[in-house]
Amino acid sequence: MKKTQIITTVFEYDSVDELPLEEQELVKNAKEAALRSYSPYSKFSVGAAILLENDEIIQGNNQENSAYPSGLCAERVAMFYANSKFPDSAVKAIAVTARTNGSFSGNPIPPCGSCRQVLLETEERFNQPIKLILYGEKKIRIVETVKEMLPLYFEKEMLDE
Repeated sequence: MKKTQIITTVFEYDSVDELPLEEQELVKNAKEAALRSYSPYSKFSVGAAILLENDEIIQGNNQENSAYPSGLCAERVAMFYANSKFPDSAVKAIAVTARTNGSFSGNPIPPCGSCRQVLLETEERFNQPIKLILYGEKKIRIVETVKEMLPLYFEKEMLDE
């Protein structure tokens, strides 16, 4: 038997003001996107904003449906739109935030597993890390690459094994 340890590095900030201006702008866009979420069932509004290499910012928010599996998370809405509108532009960063009970969550909300896999595929596609900026009112967490969030990831090469 062999034991392997996987370590994830997360940077925590107390205020959005501690971030570089480009990342502050991305958080602002994610918060705006959360305000436009269609989440009448869960009342949990998520917003995402993606910064592309061409300096475009793409927003997305969660879209619910009464047939629950038909909805889609904010991160995937934003990523799929970015990849369809700017297929040759790599993603530099994504900011994610959530609102519930009329205010933004105190603690950062991480992407679900499906969203992590989609983000990872985009990271692999462009061979460039995607920085995750997870915004909460009480703290902000930053992870430098999606692989840090999904260390035992499924990759396309596994399809050929």
